[in-house]
Amino acid sequence: MIVRMKKASILVQAKDAESAVEALRSLGVLHVEHQQAPKGKDLNSLTEDLALVNEAMTVLSLEEFSVPCSPEKAAMLSSDWKAAAKHLIDLWKRLDQLQEFSRGLVNKMSELEGWGDFDPQAIRALREKNIFISLYQVPEKEMGRFPSETTVKVTSRRKGLVNCAVVSLGKAEIPFKEIELPAMGLRQIKKRLEEDKDVMRSIIDEIHTFSACRAKLRGIKKSLEKALTFQEALRGMGGSGAISYLGGYVPVDTVEKLKEAARTQKWGIRIVDPSEADRVPTLVRNPRWISVISPVFKMIEVIPGYRELDISLWFLVFFSVFFGMLIGDAGYGAVYFCATLWAQKKWGKRLNSNSLFILFYILSACAILWGLLTATIFGQLWLPAAVKPLVPALRNDRNVQELCFFLGALHLSIAHCWRLILKAPSLTALVDLGWISILWGAFFLARTLILGAVFPLWCKWLFLAGMCLVVLFTNPNKNILKGIGGGLGNLLLNLVNNFTDIVSYIRLFAVGLATVAVADSFNAMAMGIGYNSILTGLATSLILLLGHALNIILGPLAILVHGVRLNVLEFCTHLDIKWSGFAYTPLREDVDS
Repeated sequence: MIVRMKKASILVQAKDAESAVEALRSLGVLHVEHQQAPKGKDLNSLTEDLALVNEAMTVLSLEEFSVPCSPEKAAMLSSDWKAAAKHLIDLWKRLDQLQEFSRGLVNKMSELEGWGDFDPQAIRALREKNIFISLYQVPEKEMGRFPSETTVKVTSRRKGLVNCAVVSLGKAEIPFKEIELPAMGLRQIKKRLEEDKDVMRSIIDEIHTFSACRAKLRGIKKSLEKALTFQEALRGMGGSGAISYLGGYVPVDTVEKLKEAARTQKWGIRIVDPSEADRVPTLVRNPRWISVISPVFKMIEVIPGYRELDISLWFLVFFSVFFGMLIGDAGYGAVYFCATLWAQKKWGKRLNSNSLFILFYILSACAILWGLLTATIFGQLWLPAAVKPLVPALRNDRNVQELCFFLGALHLSIAHCWRLILKAPSLTALVDLGWISILWGAFFLARTLILGAVFPLWCKWLFLAGMCLVVLFTNPNKNILKGIGGGLGNLLLNLVNNFTDIVSYIRLFAVGLATVAVADSFNAMAMGIGYNSILTGLATSLILLLGHALNIILGPLAILVHGVRLNVLEFCTHLDIKWSGFAYTPLREDVDS
């Protein structure tokens, strides 16, 4: 859930401003809201240093090598890290310039191959003696248009075009565009490419010697970020005479901690509820079993607004269901489960939380469960007849499509039920009751239009009742005409969207079906070859490995595209969540890098 915040204002003597900020940083509960734009030489210097270290770390991230950091580079970082970082960046820029120049030389060499090797400087020297040699590329049928006083030497032909050198005494009037002479000939270009390649190799080798210094640079970055945050808080304080003040937001359960610090430090303090105009940061705090979904929110970088709702519980429930349906294979689920187990043993101790691993265990279990329900284990067709689905109805495409529509109606109805509860006892809560009625009418309509099911006559009353509630209670406090006008606008804008949103859940069926189809296709291809010999056995194994590896790799991408979308877009649109928030980041000693 989203933790309730209090707005805090703290007054201190101007001479104690720095120590006050240090004390608040040690406390680690106040999200600072600057009273003025922070500025000053210290801030500029820190910002420049942070940009420098970030650029250096970016360079190192481009080359993933485990080459030990040389003693010289380690010493440079310890004594003068700025010089070391600048040297590293200069190396990369030099390398980038050489690579770009080499690509240009390769392109130029490709262009000149049609004329063979020659010395451009010799041609320029001949022009000073009134002997002109020019290069042209002309259509073969136009070759007769060269002046008679010129000598034309054909060097190559390709696809109806002729590459030629034209010799004349004096500058001749030739009705074709001349090819500009290059700075170097082919032999010179090749020599320069080899020289540049040696230089680039030496630069890359030197960059590699910095690669193991990443940890040192991360430490420097963390220290700079800590100093920058401190200076921003200090320079962002307001002031009036001998008094300085700063403000911000604290979670309601840390207010007493802040008040106690104020009493100890002799600060003036004022704690109030935030107003509607305040930009309040968002802190989401859930029970441990729900917080396992938090890595997904961090990955897609979405934060609900302070006055919005936390969907973590429903996201976890439906995201797990969607994962199971989209992957839809017990074999793949087992692979994900084993991969998660291996990753936890290898990297688990380095992480502060096991939430990510627990989440993948849950998702893998859902894929395994759906695969057992439908008898899908690395595909379906290759399984013996004795392997039966636990729920045979889920092997029927029509039943699965209907289940998708049902999940859509249920998912979106939960959103409107939630809004209804929050609005009650206001009459506007009846609008969400109306939308729930329309959603279930849309469910039965989707069954009819897409699956060919009979549309129950009583369902028309779902639409009629729902539309009446939306029209009448969207603006119940206004006069009748304005209220009905606003309700009609709301209805017309969103009526069709409710139907399309229900239908969009069929993506669960479509992607799941595609996953099974790909697996069965590769299985059929492999079994067609068989294991009659060593070569056919190798070919069969390779096809199976590549085919199923493709599905295993693409599966999570489908989850990101479809499973996340249904929660973050469709569900949140009906819940009126706009993800307008920003994270609660208190001033504290430890700064995340």
